[in-house]
Amino acid sequence: MMLYKNIEAAMQIPWYYMAAIDQYEHSLRNSRRDLEKAKGAVGIHIEPERWSGMLNPNKNDHNPLTISFFDGLGMDGNGDHKADVNNDEDILFTIANHILFFGTDEDNFRIALWNYYKRDKAVGIIMGNASIFKKFGRIDLQENAFPVPVRTHYSYRSTWGFARGWGGRRSHEGTDIFADYGLPVRSTCYGIIEMKGWNKYGGWRIGIRDINNTYHYFAHLSGFAKDLRIGQVIEPGTVIGGVGSSGYGPPGTSGKFPPHLHYGMYRDNGFIEWSFDPTPHLRVWERKDLAKRRS
Repeated sequence: MMLYKNIEAAMQIPWYYMAAIDQYEHSLRNSRRDLEKAKGAVGIHIEPERWSGMLNPNKNDHNPLTISFFDGLGMDGNGDHKADVNNDEDILFTIANHILFFGTDEDNFRIALWNYYKRDKAVGIIMGNASIFKKFGRIDLQENAFPVPVRTHYSYRSTWGFARGWGGRRSHEGTDIFADYGLPVRSTCYGIIEMKGWNKYGGWRIGIRDINNTYHYFAHLSGFAKDLRIGQVIEPGTVIGGVGSSGYGPPGTSGKFPPHLHYGMYRDNGFIEWSFDPTPHLRVWERKDLAKRRS
């Protein structure tokens, strides 16, 4: 946070913009094998060719003058006369300088992001991160909650990867939590609502993306919580709807299977998004919520 605040003081770029980019880059490092772990606190990865300049014969160049001559991005952010791609202050200053070229308001920040990443989804995810950090005013937002209230009537087991037949052969991309109709369904994370509406498979469903670039999918709902909207920032435990049996048909279809919550988790690595088994996470969150109840 201190690094982000220093950039804000020096360059008038809101700290939550810098935090949002850094958080997105950390999530990429955690989901890709071709990116090594960050050497410092900052997770932003800038390829050597991009840092030093495509035509620079020295891909490990630390000299700001020659880097600038070859149109590289690398800059000196801490005043040591070196542009070090592994130095936290140099990295943040370099990215901040790229943003300043376009402007610090929201629209120009979006343009700067697209120019850098060339991917609409990356822009959307980073803007979502910024909204989350801005609302809560801090970066330690790793708390989670079990998707339904603990010590109520529900049951679940791992059903991820099981075959599904309705609508064609496909794989089950989640865990089913069977519960009483209308039991409150809660957000499992700090996040932003990316999707809300009807799907012929999932019925009434909601998608929430957290700051770790994990997409949380809640399906077969009986309905949505009042005034819930796309783009809304929410926290763990926020009621988003109720357990239902919607889906497998046109809008409003319900009752083709017992009431349950389909809960899925998806990860994005900057290129593709894929499903993974949420059951281990559910077990951990359930134990923590039960411990809170006992205390």
